[in-house]
Amino acid sequence: MTQPNHSTPRRNGPRRSVALLLIASIVVPAVLAAAVVWGGPGAIAPLASINDPFRGVDYSKVPRAQYYTARDGTRLAWHGYSPTPTPTSTTSRRVVLVHGSSARGQSMHVLAQALAAEGYAVAALDMRGHGDSGPRGQIGYIGQLEDDLEDFMHAVPHAGPQTLMGFSSGGGFVLRFAASPQQALFERYVLLSPFLHHNAPTNRPGNGGWVSVGLPRILALTALNRIGIARWNDLPVLRFALNEQARHILTPSYSYALATNFRPHDDYLNDIRNAQGRLCIVAGREDELFQAERFAGVFESAGKTVPVTLVPGVNHMGLTLDAAAVRTVARACKD
Repeated sequence: MTQPNHSTPRRNGPRRSVALLLIASIVVPAVLAAAVVWGGPGAIAPLASINDPFRGVDYSKVPRAQYYTARDGTRLAWHGYSPTPTPTSTTSRRVVLVHGSSARGQSMHVLAQALAAEGYAVAALDMRGHGDSGPRGQIGYIGQLEDDLEDFMHAVPHAGPQTLMGFSSGGGFVLRFAASPQQALFERYVLLSPFLHHNAPTNRPGNGGWVSVGLPRILALTALNRIGIARWNDLPVLRFALNEQARHILTPSYSYALATNFRPHDDYLNDIRNAQGRLCIVAGREDELFQAERFAGVFESAGKTVPVTLVPGVNHMGLTLDAAAVRTVARACKD
């Protein structure tokens, strides 16, 4: 009887594996390269609900910018507001304000004035990559924003207790910082309508029309960063719905490094679990970018019961511009 010959499959198996590896070694880099080169954010129409409210703001009393030097030698800007003495002022607390995406410190002017009127000293920062703090839309490395904030706290010390308060993407960064190794620099953290994550239950579909996302480029750069390749982290991955006037004074796009750093980590629930100090949230009930009624549930799902104040009749930008809303923010989360 003729015995079956199994030699051919044994030879073809290794050859097939080598061929597949060869194909993968060509195709995968090609796909990544295409995503990096052509996968950036597309054009986006201006969003009136974000741009228009600033037209009526009086910036004539914005304090002159001051500067501190970060550890890499870059001068970073901030605006200081002196507290107004009040009969109820019992502490010399300072509030450090972090603006939202594309913005700058002076965009928090109305809120900063309301906080000062409640007796707080206020420092409104131009986060690196915004305003007068370095090249707009760029940072040097992921984690630099935390380093910059730590440098500010050492360069501009304050004797009393301190609160870190951030709006929108800035609120997301505040959560990130509250979970960081530098968390002890503040004992209180206030999140104003914070961006948590694009997959969080609080996020509205399409980002509410505010941002165009270069998802292919983000995915490709994330994969490259996981194997230690960061040389293209300066490429833009987000573009904001600014009008032409705002584009000249704000930050129209973010690099991958800035977009990754100015928000919570991908595991934002872990940030919530690791956050120390007192947390509280304030949002407009009519927020068009986020589903504000879901903030409490998201934090509870991570094991944190956090006080949430929803301001009726107020949308996203109204939280920092509407007179009644900023008074609510200034009086929320107090001692």
